[in-house]
Amino acid sequence: MDKIATPNKTKEIVTKHGFYFSKSLGQNFLIDKNIIDKIIKGARITKDSYVLEIGPGIGSLTQELAEAAKKVVAVEVDKKLIPILSETLKDYKNTEIVNSDILKLDLKSLIVDRLDINKTIVVGNLPYYITTPIIMKFLEEKIPVKSIIIMIQKEVAERMKAKEATKEYGALSIAVQYYCNVETILTVPPSVFIPQPKVESSVIRLDVLDKPRVEVTDEDVFFQLVKDAFGKRRKTLLNALSSGTLQLNKALIKEALEDCKIDEKRRGETLSIEEFALLANRISEEI
Repeated sequence: MDKIATPNKTKEIVTKHGFYFSKSLGQNFLIDKNIIDKIIKGARITKDSYVLEIGPGIGSLTQELAEAAKKVVAVEVDKKLIPILSETLKDYKNTEIVNSDILKLDLKSLIVDRLDINKTIVVGNLPYYITTPIIMKFLEEKIPVKSIIIMIQKEVAERMKAKEATKEYGALSIAVQYYCNVETILTVPPSVFIPQPKVESSVIRLDVLDKPRVEVTDEDVFFQLVKDAFGKRRKTLLNALSSGTLQLNKALIKEALEDCKIDEKRRGETLSIEEFALLANRISEEI
């Protein structure tokens, strides 16, 4: 099979099947094999790897994953792409296509039944509008995967790996870093896609930690506290938390902040994940 990830081959496949790109599904197909090679290298795919791919499109990345890995299960939501994938990937017996919405799948069962709970790596070129829900589904539901390598909007990638006291730092930074180590593999220009997106993309690697980065008494309290702290970024911690969804009274917050040696005039964006955990654990004692 010829390499799919070239401008000519991609146009040939799309034209042959009368395929029209869907803006609502955020479809942008890779046409640069060098980029794909860097993704596979950054994902550390070996002949012993099992891969769950999200959004294979016409199979540009899938083809190279199939050649590098032991097995690939690719989940594609667009039913119009299934006959195309059946043709472009027909020579790869280690590849299986699933026509489904990744957010509605029982991912744990899929991995247990068709992949390997100890060796599965998630790879995907995600539509920008659905990036966060997909990532958080894997993390919050504790889906058994080693790592998640995804191409997403560059600014979202920067938010995921941001540290405290930066403008990119927010609730998403903490949510992802609570579960993972975050690393940027490469930045990808719009020119390597058909059609070209309007923004730069980044490929990031999320290595799932054996246990969360910080120990918290109550995860619900921890994440709600984070959400409240960032919900009103211009307010001090004392004011933001006292008017948040946890409905904490100022006296309790003031005492908790003092016990944790955190200045009540600081803002949420200045707290490290460790400080948020410390504060959440102290507040959990009172509610």
